[in-house]
Amino acid sequence: MAILLSERQRDILRLVVEEYVQTGQPVGSKTLVERSGLGFSPSTVRNELAELERFALLTHPHTSAGRVPTESGYRLYVDELLALPEARSAGFELELPVARAEVEEALQTTTEMLSQVTRLLALVSAPPLQAATVRHAEVLLLQPDIVMVVVITSTGGVTDLRFAFPQPVDPGLVTWAGDYVNERLAGARIGSRAVKLAFEEPGLSPRERAFLLVIRSAFEQAADDDRRLFVGGTAGLLDEMRAEEIGAYRSLMEALEKRAALLDVLAQRLDPRRPFARVGEELEQPGLRELALVGATYGVAHRTLGSVSLVGPLRMDYEKALRSVRSAATELSRFVEEVYADD
Repeated sequence: MAILLSERQRDILRLVVEEYVQTGQPVGSKTLVERSGLGFSPSTVRNELAELERFALLTHPHTSAGRVPTESGYRLYVDELLALPEARSAGFELELPVARAEVEEALQTTTEMLSQVTRLLALVSAPPLQAATVRHAEVLLLQPDIVMVVVITSTGGVTDLRFAFPQPVDPGLVTWAGDYVNERLAGARIGSRAVKLAFEEPGLSPRERAFLLVIRSAFEQAADDDRRLFVGGTAGLLDEMRAEEIGAYRSLMEALEKRAALLDVLAQRLDPRRPFARVGEELEQPGLRELALVGATYGVAHRTLGSVSLVGPLRMDYEKALRSVRSAATELSRFVEEVYADD
């Protein structure tokens, strides 16, 4: 059931959340009146605090007269932030690499800068390699019977595999294969029908077809490696951690060791065109339910390529976190536009 709050109650809830985020101390009516300039008497504020507690948006620890937000209180506060019109960003100074293909370097730079600015854990999911194109391929004869294939994608991903043949391989065949795959596959999307057809070309000789059949798995492996997550700020988490949050952070560290779980969380977006938030129990992965996550997607045109997120305690600065992920996602979208514009 939706909770209907008056404008005054919404203001007081917002002020309690912001004061608690800043100080980490329960917030009392006197503090709110002194620091917020609400224009209401302490008794009026106390009554409103009691109502907000009745709605389970606030609670008070132990016998303290001050209140702290509940998970529902944080959720309502974040919903208010998400409903606000997006202000024009002042820019996010990422200093992204100039080179066209260095997407992975740009993603790592983003996580590092986000974590430094917010003191939260930054997560950036990379574009799936199926969304990338073949930038270049090398077919090299390492030994008379050993061939290495290197596939470089438009995102900067590199896959290299070695293939052992039962007999020495004709160097001329190796050179031909390198020229052929670059001519046919440069600019083709990884995992696309165009890649498949290149290895099934009717005009190939039996010898050429047999050789390509062996090295084909290098391109298939590149297509399979599509779930990558860049992480920044793990060391900085310890600087801001409070004693009661140790358990939640320990669970987060365990989740980082199994990154697929976090990738699943990031995939649970309601609307790829808008920033998103997951608070407490909404993070359905075991061990993450005492934390919060905010994020925004990046990509080109009408195509989402990944997301930029921040993870931290329920008592995080949501306004700053949302502003930061929005700005970072905007900058990443500008950066990847060059890589995927012609894709």
